[in-house]
Amino acid sequence: MATLGAAMEMGSVFPASAVTALLLSVLCRVSQPQAFSLPFREPETCGLHQYFDISALSCVPCGAHQRRDARGTSCVCLPGFQMIANNGGPAIICKKCPEDMKGVTEDGWNCISCPSDLTAEGKCRCPTGHIVVERNVNGTLLSQATCERCDENENSFMKADSLGTRCVRCEPTFINTSRSCACLEPNILTGGLCFSSTGNFRQRVISTARYGELGMSLNSEWFAKYLQATAAACSMYVNLTSCQALGNMCVMNMNSYDSTTFDACRLFQYIFESSAALSSVHSIPFWRQNLPWLFYGDQPGLAPQVLTAVPLPTNFSFKGQSQLKLVAASYDIRGNFLKWQTLEGGVLQLCPDTETRLNAAYSFGTTYQQNCELSVSKILSDFPSPIFYDIYLEYTDEEQHQNIWAIPVLNLNLQHNKMFVNQDSSSSKWLLTRRIFLVDAVSGRENELESQPRVIRVATQISLSIHLVPNTKNGNIYTPLITIAYSDIDIKNPIVQSVKVSFSVKYEMNQGDASVQTDIALGVLGGLAVLSSLLKTAGWKRRIGSPMIDLQTVMKFLVYYAGDLANVFFIITVGTGLYWLIFFKAQKSVSVFLPRPAQEERFVTYVGCSFALKALQFLHKLISQMTTDIFFIDWERPKGKVLKAVEGEGGVRSATVPVSIWRTYFVANEWNEIQTVRKINPLFQILTVLFFLEVVGFKNLAVMDSSSSLSRNPSDYLPPYSRILRYAVCTTIWLVIGFVQIVFFAAFYERFIEDKIRQFVDLCSVSNISVFLLSHRCFGYYIHGRSVHGHADTNMEEMNMNLKREAENLCSQRGLVPNTDGQTFQIAISSQMRQHYDRIHETLTKRNGPARLLSSSASTFEQSIKAYHAMNKFLGSFIDHVHKEMDYFIKDKLLLERILGMEFMEPMEKSIFYNDESYSFSNMLYYGNETTLLIFDLLFFCIVDLACQDLVLAAFLTYLQQEIFRFVRNTVGQKNLATKTLVDQRFLI
Repeated sequence: MATLGAAMEMGSVFPASAVTALLLSVLCRVSQPQAFSLPFREPETCGLHQYFDISALSCVPCGAHQRRDARGTSCVCLPGFQMIANNGGPAIICKKCPEDMKGVTEDGWNCISCPSDLTAEGKCRCPTGHIVVERNVNGTLLSQATCERCDENENSFMKADSLGTRCVRCEPTFINTSRSCACLEPNILTGGLCFSSTGNFRQRVISTARYGELGMSLNSEWFAKYLQATAAACSMYVNLTSCQALGNMCVMNMNSYDSTTFDACRLFQYIFESSAALSSVHSIPFWRQNLPWLFYGDQPGLAPQVLTAVPLPTNFSFKGQSQLKLVAASYDIRGNFLKWQTLEGGVLQLCPDTETRLNAAYSFGTTYQQNCELSVSKILSDFPSPIFYDIYLEYTDEEQHQNIWAIPVLNLNLQHNKMFVNQDSSSSKWLLTRRIFLVDAVSGRENELESQPRVIRVATQISLSIHLVPNTKNGNIYTPLITIAYSDIDIKNPIVQSVKVSFSVKYEMNQGDASVQTDIALGVLGGLAVLSSLLKTAGWKRRIGSPMIDLQTVMKFLVYYAGDLANVFFIITVGTGLYWLIFFKAQKSVSVFLPRPAQEERFVTYVGCSFALKALQFLHKLISQMTTDIFFIDWERPKGKVLKAVEGEGGVRSATVPVSIWRTYFVANEWNEIQTVRKINPLFQILTVLFFLEVVGFKNLAVMDSSSSLSRNPSDYLPPYSRILRYAVCTTIWLVIGFVQIVFFAAFYERFIEDKIRQFVDLCSVSNISVFLLSHRCFGYYIHGRSVHGHADTNMEEMNMNLKREAENLCSQRGLVPNTDGQTFQIAISSQMRQHYDRIHETLTKRNGPARLLSSSASTFEQSIKAYHAMNKFLGSFIDHVHKEMDYFIKDKLLLERILGMEFMEPMEKSIFYNDESYSFSNMLYYGNETTLLIFDLLFFCIVDLACQDLVLAAFLTYLQQEIFRFVRNTVGQKNLATKTLVDQRFLI
């Protein structure tokens, strides 16, 4: 802009063209792209005669006769030069002092003659015990400075301060011990204090800092310099700050106590025991007057009493935003009280995060977990000195008075007589403490307190546990417990070293009653499962016609029991999940807390057992379906005769018109297609469940907090998921959607759009084909497809005419029994009939199907054809009651038989056909096993989700396994169908 202004001023002197050219050059320079880069400099890198410009962020030379100051951000005059101008910025003006006044006053503004030599800064120096006097009382500058001795006599007890500029009173311990400002022998000087060698003063203390994790100890400069002095000041002079500092040193040593050494905690305990005559603070026996409260005592069994004897005199609820109001009294390392402060804002959380997420840790009922990895260099810069906290829970009593409740601490690093008692599983051996810190970078310094520590101690695990009072209805809790674990870090290279830290809040309750109720339910339902399996085994034995109890019977019982027990586990897990989901999320006055992850292991085991047993049941059903005996009975009869060439004879002869095989192939293909038809759409089921969980947000109901909202603000803290609630939400949505699909399929789709099972029965009637199906040796199903028109191999006109006559009731009904519509039956055949069936069937299936018939001999093929026709003729005659020795009769099943799924009558001489209006032959298809398939898919989905916590992956793998089993079912089913019925597999699509 200055250049533009200059150009405008020159317009009156230079021609307009020159001014225009200048303006264009300026604009071009402005419009050129800039590289916004500058050299990186730090204040420490500036030279002795340079200072760091905090505006330009670079090193700038100081003026004449100047050098940089101690901070490095401005300049000061060199020794022998006085300052004559200073406006508060880095630019000052210095002037050399006269030869007869080489000294400079303390403020640097004047030159002065000195009584003796000068300091390195050019100031006047005085002997020890003297102070420099540069001005009169009224501020007038003296022509020559003087050295005045401080009066150390008994009337004054004055001495020079550390800067040598004023006289101050001697330290009280010097006066009390030696009645002077000097600590002379045999008195003892330590930590800047003077103590008498007589009395209770401990002359030998242990200044070693022990680091149990590293297996090392080092001589702490902080302990060596201040431990003895603070202990003596606390013990002899009841100095409150010293007592707090001594307590801090004990906490820095992990509150560890060893009766054989006089370390910080042993000294504190000694003073505590010595002050037994003093009163307790607030009637708390562990809190002695003048001393900090560090311990709860070392009596065995004291910890459980502290934690569970007395509930807090307040209650909590999920109404609104119920917060845990935790406050802390904070102290610095020297024992000075800093302030009362709330723990919100991440006071105890080392991991950085937004304030909203940090404060979520103290929302009542919210399980909180925070983990991160911090650089050691950042820890050293953020925590140069430890801050100590005594933590309390603030609450309001019934009279609306504000009170605080002390929160005990379980320090896992505490050693009592060299034993880690707080790591014991029994709480009766614990020793509870009170005070904590986050980072100790002081006690690990060996030689100088300003040096880098060799070892630092970091609180890597902090956990707040809140235990619910049993049988409470008003949200009463016991005293919360803070569990803390420290890690010792040997400093090698702070820049590359890091440490993992965590902070958690967990809520607990006694799960004993819930476990007992679960065991009772498991016992009762397990007993019913045994009874159900025995009935199924008995029914199976009757259906295979074998009264003997052998190994196969035992194995069958175990398979049935596996399926029933899977249902038991499924019912228990779903019921348990819904219980916790409803009673935890819906409660206002808190009465239950969710099980902790460790307590969920039993539940997850039940889910795993349910899945494994259900998978066994599913595979058993799948194998049973793929090994079923099936035969298609063709009722069509030849129409007339034709002339047929005789191979090898060169002539012709009369032969019956062959019956077309295409109707049998068509029915077999339709049977193959309905093998995996289900009452639900599996892909729609999975996508809909995924939509409700992920998009609508039902998965948010599974987080471990009191919120029942389906939406979450991304900026809010997201608690961890409860595996029990996650399972409950997934199973509920899956079952509801599955139930809705089944109802829609049965009430609308099958009624108005398509019913493939009934259509298959109709197809059999139209094709003049019956289906004879044996699921067991002496039990199976029969679909009567005999055409009421006598034949089905006809032209279109006759077919339409037959269907029209049937629609107008101008012909008989389709049922096996005259004047009935019953086409489907459950059949229990006699052993004689089964033996006859097996003799023919053996010839039919001795080869492995038509794919191998191409390479078989003609005689083998002809034998198979003859066996096929023999089986067709035998079964047709059996249905027509031709074989009186193998006859059958038709009856209805009793209600109890239908309920139990077994038959009370044995087919001794005659077979029994049970009317079956429910089309139960679908039990040999996916269609009739929808409940098993639905639960198996659900459990597979939940198992993957519980293992991976990924709903999308669970949905994908569930769909994949569905397709794999569907492919296997169809492929193996085709081979079995081709083998058992002599249908070429190439015609089965």
